[in-house]
Amino acid sequence: MLRFLRTAMVAAVLLLGTPAWAADYVPPRHNWARQVPAQAGFDPGKLAAAVDYAKSKAEVQPADMRQALLDYYATREPGYRILGPVVARDKSSGLIVRGGRIVAEWGDIDRVDMTFSVAKSYLSTVAGLAVEDGAIASVDDRVAPYMPGPWFEGEHNGPITWKHLLQQTSDWSGTLWDVHDWADRPEGDDPSKRTLHAPGTHYKYNDVRVNLLALALMNVMREPLPRVLKSRIMDPIGASSTWRWHGYDNSWVLVDGLNMQSVSGGGHFGGGMFISATDHARFGLLMLRNGQWGNRRLLSKDWIARAIQPSPMKSDYAYLWWLNTGRKAIPAAPESAFWAAGFGGHYIYIDREHDLVVVLRWTPDLGGVVTRVLEAIEQRG
Repeated sequence: MLRFLRTAMVAAVLLLGTPAWAADYVPPRHNWARQVPAQAGFDPGKLAAAVDYAKSKAEVQPADMRQALLDYYATREPGYRILGPVVARDKSSGLIVRGGRIVAEWGDIDRVDMTFSVAKSYLSTVAGLAVEDGAIASVDDRVAPYMPGPWFEGEHNGPITWKHLLQQTSDWSGTLWDVHDWADRPEGDDPSKRTLHAPGTHYKYNDVRVNLLALALMNVMREPLPRVLKSRIMDPIGASSTWRWHGYDNSWVLVDGLNMQSVSGGGHFGGGMFISATDHARFGLLMLRNGQWGNRRLLSKDWIARAIQPSPMKSDYAYLWWLNTGRKAIPAAPESAFWAAGFGGHYIYIDREHDLVVVLRWTPDLGGVVTRVLEAIEQRG
C-alpha cells in the first residue's frame, strides 16, 4: 500500500507540475513537468497574448531551405555553395520555461530543425570543457602551439588566441573547407584584397573562422565534438537521441588515425546543429542554472561567467553568446540576460533575474516576444 501511495504521488507531480518550492527542479529524460501560468507567476491572459504574438511573427516560407539559402547567400557571396545537409522548414514552435517547468508551448516542440548560429553557443560550451580538462591551459594562449599544420602560421595568423576565436575578433585570413574567409559576408569592391586587422582589434561575424575554432577544438579534445557534447552535456541533461551536429561533405580529417568530421558552427553553408526546441530548452536551463543540473555540475560557473562577459571590441557579444549590454537589444529585459541566436529566428533566451528560458524556432522578433512574456509576469510586492 505504501509503495502504491508513493507511486500515485509521483504520478500526481508529473501531471500537475513540480511544486513551486522546488526551485532546483530539472526535468528527467523523456519527461518534463508542466505548470499552469498562474502557478508560475504569470497573468494567464497576458502570457497567452505573448504566445499569440510569437505565432504571428513566425516566418516559415520558403519551406525548401536549400533554395532559401541559395536565394539569400548566392547573390551576396562569391562562389557560394551548400556543403552540408539541410532539412525543410516547417511550422514555428516555442517554449517558455520558468522554475524549470514548461508554462507555455506551441507548435511541434520535438521536431528536429536546423538551428544555424545557435550552434555557436554549443561550441562555446565545448571550449569550456576543453579548458576545464586542461586541454587548453588558457584562452589567452596562442592557438598555434596546440594546432599542427599551416592554420596559424605567419605574422598575421600566428598571434591569434583562443579568446580571439571565441569573440570573433581573430580576423584570421585563409581558406577552410574550400571557403575563403573574405567570401563569408564580404566587404568592399574586392574583398580578397581587404585590409587585415591585428588579432583582437576588430570584430567580424564569420562562419569560416568559427569553423576553424571547431577544428582546433577537435584537435585538442582528440574526438568528434558531437561525441564530447553528447557524453558531457546532452546525455546528463536528459536530451533526446534525435539531435545531430553536422559538418560538411569535405570537412573530414584524420586524428590519431581515425577519420573524424569537423562540425560547423552554423548552417550558413548547410550542416550545423539539427535539434528540437525541447533539447534547446534543456541546454538553456543548464545555462540558467550556471552549469548545475540537479546534483551534478556539468560546466564550471567560472567558465560561464567568462563566456558571457562583453568583448572589448563588441559590447553586446561574448564567447559566441549575445548580450543585453546597456539593455539596448531588449530594453524591457534585464542587462544580465543573454541568448544564443541563429538565422531565421532561432533563439535560446536566458534570464536569471526572472528564472526564465524562452526558446523560439523560426520567429525572428526575439525582443517583441520577450517583452510581452516579461509583461505577463505578475509583480508581487
